[in-house]
Amino acid sequence: MMWSTFLVADEEGRAVGPAATPTVGAGAHVSGGGGGAQGMGGLAGLMSGRTTFGGNKRRRTGHAMTEAQEGKIKLAFFVAIVGVILTVLGVGTEFWAELAPPKSFYGNQTCPAVHFGLWKCCTKTLWVADIDPERESCGPAELPGESNCTYFKFFTTGENAVMFHKTTQKNLNVAAAMLSVFSLVLMVMGSICISMALSKEIAFFLKPASVCFILAGVLVLLSLLVFQQSVWSLLASDHAVPLHHNFSWSVSCVGIAGAVLIAGGILFLLLALPYSPWRRCQNGAG
Repeated sequence: MMWSTFLVADEEGRAVGPAATPTVGAGAHVSGGGGGAQGMGGLAGLMSGRTTFGGNKRRRTGHAMTEAQEGKIKLAFFVAIVGVILTVLGVGTEFWAELAPPKSFYGNQTCPAVHFGLWKCCTKTLWVADIDPERESCGPAELPGESNCTYFKFFTTGENAVMFHKTTQKNLNVAAAMLSVFSLVLMVMGSICISMALSKEIAFFLKPASVCFILAGVLVLLSLLVFQQSVWSLLASDHAVPLHHNFSWSVSCVGIAGAVLIAGGILFLLLALPYSPWRRCQNGAG
């Protein structure tokens, strides 16, 4: 009997040791079961070596996230979620701007005040006795009174709204609303990217997420600027009724949301870098 030697490969394809298998000649025969068992063992070892070298085990490509990196991503995601919540709160409410004439303009016991947002306008009748004596205009709109709210017709019939004989500029109002909607879509896309990065442990998704959140923050701020321009255009359309105007708490929510979203996007961008900018600055300074 002749013995042939084979090298067995491990999971990485490296040779780890010999495995011998018998070669039986024409006149040779094996007596008993010992030689056959050895031969089968060698053949099984060879087959196992080939199977492992073939790559049946799935290998992970890339580097898995560490617990520290995953914690930083979750913290940055929390910052971005705060921006998303503030955006939804601001976009969905109608306290972007308030318009009110002087409380004694009509000479009645009541006076009207208007507050509106991107989608809806509300006219509220307030009692003059409930208004602060030091306040010249009617309001604020949070005071108790009879309210009548209607949705703008910019998106249905295309009609402009009239408030105190002043006419809105529907193009500006529609542009502000569309910018806010586009920003919400980008927020959803960025949230999906972060969810995939955390579930699949792939840091590549941090880059598109950072772009989505930064662009969303920029669009939110642009929506705010366009809305302010629409209010100024409304006030300049007619001067028959003197009006006091001010931007309410919804505008504050949207402004803060834009800054928070941009900050969250920058954090994701920093986490996506292959090195730590802070450590590199420290090394350069040292």
